[in-house]
Amino acid sequence: MRIAVVGGGSTYTPELIDGFARLRDTLPVSELVLIDPAAERLEPVAGLARRILAKQGHGATVTATQDLDAGVAGADAVLLQLRVGGQAARQQDETWPLECGCVGQETTGAGGLAKALRTVPVVLGIADRVRRTNPDAWIIDFTNPVGIVTRALLQAGHKAVGLCNMAVNLQRKFAKLLDVAPGEIHLDHYGLNHLTWELGVRLGGPGGADVLPRLLDEHADGFALELRMPRRVLEALGVFPSYYLRYYYAHDEAVQELRTKPSRAEEVAAMERELLRMYRDPALAEKPALLGSRGGAFYSEAAVALAASLLGTASLPGTASLPGTAGEDGGGRPSVQVVNVRNDGTLPFLPDDAVVEVPAEIGRDGAVPLPAPAVGPVQAGLITHVTAYEELALDAALNGGRDRVFKALLAHPLIGQYDRAEALTDRLLAHNREHLAWA
Repeated sequence: MRIAVVGGGSTYTPELIDGFARLRDTLPVSELVLIDPAAERLEPVAGLARRILAKQGHGATVTATQDLDAGVAGADAVLLQLRVGGQAARQQDETWPLECGCVGQETTGAGGLAKALRTVPVVLGIADRVRRTNPDAWIIDFTNPVGIVTRALLQAGHKAVGLCNMAVNLQRKFAKLLDVAPGEIHLDHYGLNHLTWELGVRLGGPGGADVLPRLLDEHADGFALELRMPRRVLEALGVFPSYYLRYYYAHDEAVQELRTKPSRAEEVAAMERELLRMYRDPALAEKPALLGSRGGAFYSEAAVALAASLLGTASLPGTASLPGTAGEDGGGRPSVQVVNVRNDGTLPFLPDDAVVEVPAEIGRDGAVPLPAPAVGPVQAGLITHVTAYEELALDAALNGGRDRVFKALLAHPLIGQYDRAEALTDRLLAHNREHLAWA
């Protein structure tokens, strides 16, 4: 089995390689192809990848290439984890919105729109080349903003599923609190990428007992501290919100905090420099502990589980214990995982072609969302609002134009005022002209 990773020079990649090595019985990879235009990053990452596999006795070969077409040729699955503009662009996304009194963040708000505008055309170009070279390959998108990027891929007719590591992280968190294996936890995880709520936490599978009320009762103070929200808010909601919801529920407070501390982009850039230095050490043969602070924890488990189900290897020994999936039972039942997938009536208040982040049955034919529980008006209202923004954001990314950018910003619930939308539009275009062919 041949797996290609576009953006293979990312400092995330050793996390992915470690997962492939540990979970070899679930996903029998024979060749990993790391594709990246930045040779100065690609070579040290590829070298560490080879040493990780060798140390764990994995026989897969690692190929490093800057040639996209050669890299994806013959691949069974193509993972996308690229960042157009690198950390320098992220630094801009996290700073200029603050000048207008808005959250500076790389996946939501004005910074998230800038990232979408840079990313969608590039990803679609890559996907077109994958389809020409190997039309049967599955595309697994880990590139943010995952919801908008996945919607673009599906709208263009590609075999694609979006993936985020947030659900698998929460699954492990709740499993630890309950002292059970992660595979025993099923999340009623509903919403959009980076805009989700756990409506239930079930023991044993989708039909299991909901223990979320117990968790909220026993751990409310800890959850409130972690999410940086008052306990009374969690008690009023009665569900577990994503930490990204703080940008919506405490916007002005978040803006003030972001203005008074170094950006996450600065922290990550420094971390990446140190990680790449470590990766060049020929004695290093495992992912370093520092990588755990980089973000993307347990991405490898989620990616292996998803690829194994899409490629039909999920019934192999060991799959049943994977986080995020109950595996296949030998009778061909698809595994259940949280992914970004076309809505198709799952959330009835959204259009069918919206992309939602929900539990879905995953098999060779793709992802089919499970029936959703009732979604309350607090959640449904915000989901609907952000979905409208995402539709406008995708239109701007595909067709360009200042007016489309302005409308997307005006529609975003973190902005919503025409004077701010005008000022943000000017700044977005000024900082991203080199990445926008139409600007």
